[in-house]
Amino acid sequence: MEKYITYLVEWLQIKVKEAHASGLIVGVSGGIDSAVVANLIKRAFPNDSLGIIMPCYSSAEDVNDAKLVVKEANLKYHEINLDKTFDILIAELESDSEVSKEAKANTKARLRMSTLYALAQSNNYLVVGTDNACEWYTGYFTKYGDGGVDIAPLVHLTKSQVYEMARILGINQKIIDKIPSAGLIDNQSDEDEMQVTYVELEAYLNNEEVSQKAKARIEQLHQNSEHKRKIIAFPECEVSEVK
Repeated sequence: MEKYITYLVEWLQIKVKEAHASGLIVGVSGGIDSAVVANLIKRAFPNDSLGIIMPCYSSAEDVNDAKLVVKEANLKYHEINLDKTFDILIAELESDSEVSKEAKANTKARLRMSTLYALAQSNNYLVVGTDNACEWYTGYFTKYGDGGVDIAPLVHLTKSQVYEMARILGINQKIIDKIPSAGLIDNQSDEDEMQVTYVELEAYLNNEEVSQKAKARIEQLHQNSEHKRKIIAFPECEVSEVK
């Protein structure tokens, strides 16, 4: 894993160079995945890396944990509160029709994406994603929200491997011990929302035996989220090719 950390740091540096960018930016939530990415980008670009904490009716614990992450990583950061922005947008949307609880949750993620890209463009930085292999396979991310990024360094790491990397990077035990949650809905956890555990997900991805119930749920999540892992769909034919 230490070698893989070195590989990822060098990979991040290469990607920035290829894009003719100057550095990297990540949204820091207070969770384990963004904590790992925050430490990786600091190693890759000590003077050109930035963490953004974006509370949007977030719990005080998550905000404090995010601050703990950036401070212990010695990562420069900004805190941008999106509560009012969210309220204004939802009020405008609901002046015409009701917005579902799920749509409101995903709107929070998309507001954070817009915030990150505004700051990334202003600094000539790339936006770094935090999705791991389990989230990517099941589509457990918001399309054009936390899934709207330039590069995704953790996409080949299972959740247990993210924890292993976190320990090597020296991430605070409080962050490691937190129950994984997207933080978009109160009293929500990843496993409750996905209706499958990370242990079952990892076993499935490693071609190990899992219960029929878990297998069916994982395959359903994967199939239903296929559109999230593809680029925008284009018609196969041009005007001149249609007969």
